[in-house]
Amino acid sequence: MTTVKDIPVTKALLTLDITAEAAEEAAALGCELIISHHPVIFRPLRALRTRDAAYVLARHGMAAVCMHTNLDLSERFGVNTCLAAALGVENLRRADSGDCLFVGTLAEETDMLAFARHAKEALGCEGLRYTDIRERVYTVALSSGAGGSEIFAAAQEGADVLVTGEIKHHEINAANELGVNIVDAGHFKSEDVVLAPLRKKLEAAFPEVRFVKSRTYSDKIKYI
Repeated sequence: MTTVKDIPVTKALLTLDITAEAAEEAAALGCELIISHHPVIFRPLRALRTRDAAYVLARHGMAAVCMHTNLDLSERFGVNTCLAAALGVENLRRADSGDCLFVGTLAEETDMLAFARHAKEALGCEGLRYTDIRERVYTVALSSGAGGSEIFAAAQEGADVLVTGEIKHHEINAANELGVNIVDAGHFKSEDVVLAPLRKKLEAAFPEVRFVKSRTYSDKIKYI
């Protein structure tokens, strides 16, 4: 009996999330492996439907590597380091406070509206949310994905702005009281930025494998 671990990998699909659609795309491309940021199973499954991602993976005998938190926290190469690079944040370091927070500085101080517009363009957002409690920004805190809870740690680190992908209402209120601006770019846009650099890194490490980025998966969010 041949198991998934016995199958050699010649082609792999990169995607932020493994959905049934992404798994079918990988199968159509002849991939033996999907590499994702988020786990394919977040919570124990009470049932398995034929259109569930896990079922589709099993039906095609396809392996999955899901990196999640270790990719978030990597100081040499990770989601937040790629987010910082896209935004032009320099002197990046893992914050002393917070669970998944990085802090750096801009090349020069700028006004908040200009920074928000830059983030929108750099991350390819159709729209984003931001505040301008502070008119000028220099020190930038970053916590990709659902990082709104890091606002308190960002304030302790002296950040002028926190860039994240999700922030709750009460966390926005706290940010306003703490005098820290926020940029809410959306969960997908704040993390998808890692896939292109990850592809280049994997291609260099495994030249015999072809790595392709998913063309079907996005969060499907539209702005009006």
